[in-house]
Amino acid sequence: MNINFTLISQAVAFSVFIWFTVKFVWPPLLRAIEERQKQIADGLAAGERGKKELELASHRSSEVLKEAKQRATEIITQAEKRAAEIVEEAKENAKVEGDRILVGAKAEIDHEVFAAKEALRRQIADLALAGATKILRREVDAKVHADLLASIEEELK
Repeated sequence: MNINFTLISQAVAFSVFIWFTVKFVWPPLLRAIEERQKQIADGLAAGERGKKELELASHRSSEVLKEAKQRATEIITQAEKRAAEIVEEAKENAKVEGDRILVGAKAEIDHEVFAAKEALRRQIADLALAGATKILRREVDAKVHADLLASIEEELK
């Protein structure tokens, strides 16, 4: 065999192989490489978006937590204020009730004092009447003395 013929035939075979590879093998390989590059780029972009969303969610959750703590503090403050109001209302109601009971007791005491004074006046009037009766047994005019005793009784009231 001749070296020139071998070299030329190898060059032609290599050229056909390159043409075949460029025409039929290379485009699907390039397409697969481009698709893989696109998938990788999309994955990286999705990772970046996820990272940003995670940071945003973390920021939002910290804000929500902060707001919840603030609202809880407000609720506790309102509850303490309402408890103080309830205690004050109870004190006020107890004072009103105590005043009402005190007024009732004073009225009852005044009534008892008045009744005791009336009973005492009647006893004094009876005693005066008994004493006057003993004195008047010696005198004759009972009507004049009865009028006198009635006026004394009125003065004692």
